[in-house]
Amino acid sequence: MRIAAAQLTCLPADVPANAARAAALAVRARAEGAELVVFPEFTLTGYELAALAADPGLWTGADDPRLDALRSAGIATAVNVALPGAGPRPLIATLVYDADGAHVTTYAKQHLFRHEQDLFEPGAGDGRFELGGIRFSLGICYDNHFPELASRAAADGCRVHLASSLYGTGDGIGERATVYPGIAKEHGLYVVLANHVGPAGPWTGCGGAAVWAPGGALTAEADDRTPGVVTASV
Repeated sequence: MRIAAAQLTCLPADVPANAARAAALAVRARAEGAELVVFPEFTLTGYELAALAADPGLWTGADDPRLDALRSAGIATAVNVALPGAGPRPLIATLVYDADGAHVTTYAKQHLFRHEQDLFEPGAGDGRFELGGIRFSLGICYDNHFPELASRAAADGCRVHLASSLYGTGDGIGERATVYPGIAKEHGLYVVLANHVGPAGPWTGCGGAAVWAPGGALTAEADDRTPGVVTASV
């Protein structure tokens, strides 16, 4: 199976515009032979926490029509959103759809980073799904700094770990370069990282969407400047 890792520059708090950008990248990934494309954290809004806390209109459910173009791209997708929860706060969640646009699963971020703890509810369980006979696990940014997440995934028969993240220039470059190949090496998983590139809330995304093979070898990597996708076989 060929998988794509996307990186994009989001327009702040503009769900329709970012959904259109994501759909265009999904079409591009499909044209490059990918069967699944993974997007960064807060794909549809950018990392705009104040806006997300103030405006529930920016929250996105699994059946939100603003995702129709993405679901119609003819490729399986993993897109990260602010998801309405059972209470007053949303969750940070990855929605997975198959190539026909059917909702496969939802995973909510378990490990909230600093100020996220004041605005979002944490998830309560791990994310798993199967596609093309391959078992996948899901992690969202800071989740991936907790080794037990990937350890449970490997023990549960997962072969590929999908990470929707935001790493910025500065310290984020080093974290990105160590956390993800470390997961691949330590747990024997393919690791697919989607990241922001350019302005992303208080940070500047460092790009570098990538795929690492079990053992930690880098098999595909985007640059630090250009929205797009990179693909690799798993």
